[in-house]
Amino acid sequence: MNKSYLNFRTDMADERVDTYKQVHNLSEIDGIKVASKDKDGINTTIVDVINENGKKVLGKEIGKYITIEKHDMEYLDEEQKQLVIKEVGDNINLLLNGISKVNIENKRKANNKSVLVVGLGNSSVTPDALGPKVISYINITRHIIKYADNLIEADTREVSGISPGVLGTTGIETSEIIASVVDKIKPEMLIVVDSLASKSVSRIGKTIQLSNTGITPGAGVHNKRSALDEKTLGIPVIAVGVPTVVDMATITNEAIDKLIDSIKNEVSYYTNGNMSKEKINGIFELFEKDERYNMITNALDSENYIVTPKEIDNVIAKISEIIASSINVALT
Repeated sequence: MNKSYLNFRTDMADERVDTYKQVHNLSEIDGIKVASKDKDGINTTIVDVINENGKKVLGKEIGKYITIEKHDMEYLDEEQKQLVIKEVGDNINLLLNGISKVNIENKRKANNKSVLVVGLGNSSVTPDALGPKVISYINITRHIIKYADNLIEADTREVSGISPGVLGTTGIETSEIIASVVDKIKPEMLIVVDSLASKSVSRIGKTIQLSNTGITPGAGVHNKRSALDEKTLGIPVIAVGVPTVVDMATITNEAIDKLIDSIKNEVSYYTNGNMSKEKINGIFELFEKDERYNMITNALDSENYIVTPKEIDNVIAKISEIIASSINVALT
């Protein structure tokens, strides 16, 4: 069976899990563990890809993917904002340490490791400006430790930051720039921040995804660059991202899903339950997810259309502060 339903553009691991379960009518997937919690209106979902089958099913590397979701993220009051910052910061710390946070000795050792924070994206294109914007708020300490260590506490972690731009403006692959910087300053860990793609408009600017598997810039919008991960860079890489775009075909698919569900309910109502659920579902076999992506892209000729909300400037401004504050908290 062609699994083109996973071609719908999304970088979000939990969305891929939900889609696979829905298409195959499953409650669990071999090789994938999912756990969720909801506290203070903040929903945190952890997707663990634990074996090769899970990797194959999701198209995601083996590792941990954490999504933190809060409605109206760009309109939070200060108290709610601090709760989100703490939740994101705690989970970044968990990934950085790679251990239970109750292990104080190991946490202390992890806190001594130098970190390079990389803001991916194009500062001139608002939906893609998240990474560079975050870098502007990061507490950079490397230069102080190196040249004026008397002005800073002895146990301060060495933090540096870079926003390498994009291939179209620099003429240099982002991975080449980052690999060169890593080779020169030799950080022990890397945090990469980037804009992501989602399959749902409702998640734009409201969900933060963290992972310990690195990142492939541009993957969500079918513009893959070289991967940034431990295999390519030689150090652990933590990825932090926020969905800021949805492609046209995905929006259309979401609308079709809602339309089909509505029509199914109408058919059931007007036939007074005389038509079986199987027959009703059979009517809509043409719209099965396996073939729908190609059908939609061919009909709309929308392969290159990416959509972002009109308030994206405000979304980027607010969410970049939250992410930067979370990283600062995690690295303190």
